[in-house]
Amino acid sequence: MNELISQPDGIQALESGYGRPLLAAIHIVVEEGRAAIVDTGSNDSVPRVLTALASLGIPPENVDWVMLTHIHLDHAGGAGSLMCALPNAKLLVHPRGVRHMVDPSKLWEGTSAVYGAERAYQLYGRLVPVPAERIVPATDGLELRLADRRFRVFDTPGHARHHICIWDNTARAFFTGDTFGLSYRELDVDGRAFVVPTTTPTQFEPQAMHDSIDRMMAMQPQAMYLTHYSRVTDVPRLAADLHRLIDAMVAVAQAARGDGVARHVEILAGLEQVMREEADRQKWALDEEQTLELLRMDLELNAQGLGVWLDSQRAVEAQLV
Repeated sequence: MNELISQPDGIQALESGYGRPLLAAIHIVVEEGRAAIVDTGSNDSVPRVLTALASLGIPPENVDWVMLTHIHLDHAGGAGSLMCALPNAKLLVHPRGVRHMVDPSKLWEGTSAVYGAERAYQLYGRLVPVPAERIVPATDGLELRLADRRFRVFDTPGHARHHICIWDNTARAFFTGDTFGLSYRELDVDGRAFVVPTTTPTQFEPQAMHDSIDRMMAMQPQAMYLTHYSRVTDVPRLAADLHRLIDAMVAVAQAARGDGVARHVEILAGLEQVMREEADRQKWALDEEQTLELLRMDLELNAQGLGVWLDSQRAVEAQLV
């Protein structure tokens, strides 16, 4: 497959090499011979980024920004290694994520808890710290420039409390990380894209996700650039689908009984049924078996995240009694 896809307005979508093809995109924005990179993939993605920059005629010293939508390692695992290769770049990351870029040990512990240490190392390799002086905290409303191109930071919790989305004033579009869900190209029908929320561990908050989506929609974006996977348009339709599916997935979690493994299995089965119904509603390109296989890891992580959210709700309720 073509690993570098040209999108409108000087945006390139680079195949990160994470997991499988068309799973995770790294976006490179080029303006007047300068570049910004949105999300980095894993350590294995770094050579791909450098090769892509060379093919675009951008020397490493002309990269001004590496922007992280959040610090989950499929988005940020390669940040430290990439920064070593980009001598003039600043790293933009949510204020909650700054300390984890300076010292990634806690970040590694959390990732190992989800995947297991061996699998985590296979996926992400060794995390490289970033010097504090090269990091810019991505506070809400912060504006930055790439030559004459303007970006603005939006604090967008819901998927994670350390999540931002980045408004590109030239493209009239957001780089959304995971806040605007997952849209896999394999499900497209005649160029019509579809979207699914991602409720992964450990900071899913449904109302915050609803609010973040609405806040972005108030900008009337012409497109969204998702890490999973790249450019989508027809944004109002997709936003409405996201709102509906967030509510459906939360309802599955709230209906689950018990605790532990039994509850997880029930949530997972409920999420699979939601996806079957959505596939039928939208006439996705894959059959039922292929669809569930494509979404298997996402559904597992979504079920885990919904379980963590349920437990946090119970803890709050217990404090109020």
